[in-house]
Amino acid sequence: MSEAAIKMEDISPVRKKLSFEIPWNEVKDELDNVYREVGKKAKIKGFRPGKIPRQVLEKYFKEHVEEETISNIINKYYWQGIDERKMSPLSQPDVDQQGIKENTPFSFSASFEIEPQFEPQGYKGMELEKEKIAITDDDLTSRLNQIKQMFATMEEVTDDRAVIAGDFVTIDFAGSVDGESLKEMKADNYLLEVGSKRFIPGFEEQLVGMKKAEASDIKVNFPEDYQEKKFAGKEAVFHVEIKNIKEKKLPEIDENFIKNFDKYSSLDDLKNDVRKSLEEESVKLAEGRLQNSIMEKLLVVNDFEAPSALVEKQIYYMMADTRNRMTKAGMDEKNATEFSIQMHDKYKEEAVKIVRSFLILKKISERESFTITDAEIDSHIRDLAKKHGRDYDLLKKAYEKEDKKENLRSDLLQKKVFDFIEQNASIKVIEKVGMSAEVEK
Repeated sequence: MSEAAIKMEDISPVRKKLSFEIPWNEVKDELDNVYREVGKKAKIKGFRPGKIPRQVLEKYFKEHVEEETISNIINKYYWQGIDERKMSPLSQPDVDQQGIKENTPFSFSASFEIEPQFEPQGYKGMELEKEKIAITDDDLTSRLNQIKQMFATMEEVTDDRAVIAGDFVTIDFAGSVDGESLKEMKADNYLLEVGSKRFIPGFEEQLVGMKKAEASDIKVNFPEDYQEKKFAGKEAVFHVEIKNIKEKKLPEIDENFIKNFDKYSSLDDLKNDVRKSLEEESVKLAEGRLQNSIMEKLLVVNDFEAPSALVEKQIYYMMADTRNRMTKAGMDEKNATEFSIQMHDKYKEEAVKIVRSFLILKKISERESFTITDAEIDSHIRDLAKKHGRDYDLLKKAYEKEDKKENLRSDLLQKKVFDFIEQNASIKVIEKVGMSAEVEK
């Protein structure tokens, strides 16, 4: 790389620093090039474009030209230095430079993060336990009850009974804090499931026992960690009126219930299909727990620093997911955004774990020369299409259009690594009875 002097420094196992000293003659050449380009386009009264003297250009454009020259030099030498050392920075570099000085070499430094370099340990010959879960009649009953909920109907309560937990009530409410009524604490004809815990703790419980057309004042305390800081820890008073009460009616699981489905001709068909689905879920549950166990062991024996650039990227994904879930649950966009931002530091520990896990699996795949071909991706998409009754070509286009193909490649590569680890492990099968209790773990 011409006459430029370069020095590399290890700031940490994942952070490097390149320091450059560029000879003045090269800096001058780049300055001249930039001035020539500026001179071709510059418009100054009294001069024709391309004929403006250098000293005039310097008077009007010196700061701009030096900024562009510095940018060009940094980009050129930084990326040449990176390529020569075969490094892959994880983010844009932090650049430090003191500007251009006449007849003086131009110096700058660029610090950046790279993936940690390590040889993966402990992934062969593991001693593992894998659960085998037997589906019970209680599991079947529990799942059938969940299906009943999907076909539940809402019926208005016509007698004079009071609100009970599980009812759906339509309410008008208006809240105040410190005696001040607030518009964000007011709503009319609001539908609420009593016991859903969507409101401030204590609010829904006090609706129990009220009757239709009855009004009452409800006092609650906002939690100390409430997302709206101005309400956190304060007492609020809500004036609430019950406008309507509805109760959920669940259908009976009988031969008549089968009419809701085209694919079943008898109640036994439904039960057999549900049991089959539960058995498939139990296999996935056991596989997921085995993979978690593998990952925990690998994290212990492969100790390295997680690059902050990747950790921050993972935290961003987690915050974005939280924000999306909050808005889907009914929280307004502003509060959902603020809440997700507040979760940044709380997500860091889990984000570090996710990043380190990803890097370990990546290193194992590189060590074992694992790859995922386009043919394997197409085969997987074809299996997904068949399983979910989708058109293969449309599903394939969706993966390509939404840029999901590389994510799918990464997922399949990780699965190949886990399969390899299992094949080279000593696995003890642990018999478990019942899935319902397992899911609650």
